[in-house]
Order: sequence, then structure tokens, then C-alpha cells
Amino acid sequence: MIAFLRGSVFERGDSLAVIEAGGVGYEVHLTPTSLARLAPGQPAEIFISESVAMYGGGTSLYGFLTREEREVFHQLREHVPGTGAKKALEHLDKASRSFPDFRRAILEGDVRMLAEVFGFTKKTAERLAAALKDKLGESVPRGGSPRADAPSDGAMSQALDALASLGYKPAEARTALQAVSTDLGGKRANVEEILRLALKRL
Repeated sequence: MIAFLRGSVFERGDSLAVIEAGGVGYEVHLTPTSLARLAPGQPAEIFISESVAMYGGGTSLYGFLTREEREVFHQLREHVPGTGAKKALEHLDKASRSFPDFRRAILEGDVRMLAEVFGFTKKTAERLAAALKDKLGESVPRGGSPRADAPSDGAMSQALDALASLGYKPAEARTALQAVSTDLGGKRANVEEILRLALKRL
């Protein structure tokens, strides 16, 4: 079983990267956010989760830049009904915008935040909250996340509320905040900074 790859990025596609390690190229599926951090020719250290297709299919490799990302992926895949590896990776990409906020929303059953800040449908948000409430608490520490310098707890939710109070529709506010989260790339930002960047997009 492959648990970790250390090598270099041979090439990067829309949904996967080829990681060369020990002279062998491994196709690894990653979230769009993680893929954006990889560049051909650059060194890479990837945590791996293997997935064997049903009915005699091959083995696919799913990659993560941190152990915590892999743990959340496993929680999504194992505990959320109807969630296979690809769907778990999609959910992970949304959750990774701010793991502390995602964790808080799950623990508090905040379906609105999961839908409006992270972009899950209401039905999916309800399913996530119900399935992970008693599972996610230990896998993502209260005081930390895979992005230790990401926006603080509640920052995205507070920014969304502030934009709503300014008269912006939830959909356009959410789109702006998602763009800001991508632009920050994990850098520290408080509510004021997030709002300033969001307003430039509105």
C-alpha cells in the first residue's frame, strides 16, 4: 500500500498530477486547490490514499498536501452516505477553504454556513452535518487545521453576514468570498481584510 510519495511533479492536468518518484510516474488525483500549488519540475511531497474500483477495476491514487486533508477525506468517504472517493475529493476541496470554519459548521449543525460559505447544496450540507457531527471533532483539532495560517474561526461566515447587511445577494457574496479564499491561498486574513478583497470583486 502506498502511503506517501516524495519526488517531483512530472506533469499536471485538470484533475490529476503525475508525480515522479524513484523513476516511476504515479498518477495522483488531487483537489483543484492542491493542484494549483503544484508546478511541473518542482519537488512534491504527497500523502496518498488508495482506492480500488469495484467489480475488478484498477487502483486509483488520491493525493493530499497534509495528513489532515487526508484524514478529512477519509471521514467524508467513510461516514457520509453515498460518497465515493471522487465525491469525497470534491467535498474536501470546498471544506479546505477554511477547515476551522468547516469544523465549526459541522459541530454546530450550521447548514446555512455550509451552503452559503462553502457552496454545498442544502441537501448535501444537511447530510454532512448529520454524518460528521460525531466524527470530525477529533480528526480536525479545534485549534488548528491543515492551513494553520488560514482565516480565523468564523471569518468567512462573518464576512458573508457583513456583505448581506450591505445589501449584496447571498449568491454573489458567496462567489466573491470563494474567489477571495482562492486568492489568499491559505494566507492569514481577518474579517476586515476579507471584506476589502471581496468588495473589490462586487
